[in-house]
Amino acid sequence: MATMPAASTSQDVAQRLLDDGYVVVTGMLDAAGVQAARADLDRVLQSTRTGRNPFEGFDTQRVYALFAKTRTFDQTAVDPLLLGVLDQVLGHYQLSAPVGIRIGPGEKAQVLHRDDSIYPLPQPHPPVVVNTMWPLDEFTLENGATRFIPGSHNWEPGRRPTPDDEVATAVISPGSTMIYLGSLWHGGGANRTDQPRLGVILEYCAGWLRQQENHYLSVPRRTARELPERLQELLGYNIYPPFLGYVDGHHPRKALSADS
Repeated sequence: MATMPAASTSQDVAQRLLDDGYVVVTGMLDAAGVQAARADLDRVLQSTRTGRNPFEGFDTQRVYALFAKTRTFDQTAVDPLLLGVLDQVLGHYQLSAPVGIRIGPGEKAQVLHRDDSIYPLPQPHPPVVVNTMWPLDEFTLENGATRFIPGSHNWEPGRRPTPDDEVATAVISPGSTMIYLGSLWHGGGANRTDQPRLGVILEYCAGWLRQQENHYLSVPRRTARELPERLQELLGYNIYPPFLGYVDGHHPRKALSADS
């Protein structure tokens, strides 16, 4: 797997991402950060149901509305190296689908898919989605580590995975993050162990696209007001130049700070 240390430049990480379709960056979270995130998500997961369909996973729990339920990923979402990569790959962007995912024992492998396929855009097109996977447990071959097809971000339009395609597995440790393009074919793996596997996805999309999750409704305004300004922007309280996203003719941050 393509791995780089967190001391790398955003330019070098972005180039590896564009070349390979993915890159694993080590040393992004320290042990204390991993422990705090895991403990707080364990709290949230106590009241989180399992999935409703094979894509979500019938034995998998998904923490939607992540920034309404935990503060442990506030700084991770605005990590300088990560944002530097996004600056170069997406230009102007926002958070689309932040989700905590705990794959339970016995879960089947998720169907391989592309994250950018939800948008009806003609192919090929420039990158419009970049996803990041943050493991909070060891990701192994046996417990549901993310599967992906190297090089599939460069496939010609209309091509789909076949049994003959090489599928790799993201065996990575807590503290690292896997950054991958929305055009890379991937999916969660099967969990053949007796222990769950926990990770967090922070997915970003181009600023002119609709976000997968409606953060204006899922994150209460009183909570959003207390978040770092850059995170507020990433949740959608921002303008895509010159004026996409205004509220009553003004920047949405003005509406966010209003008393009503």
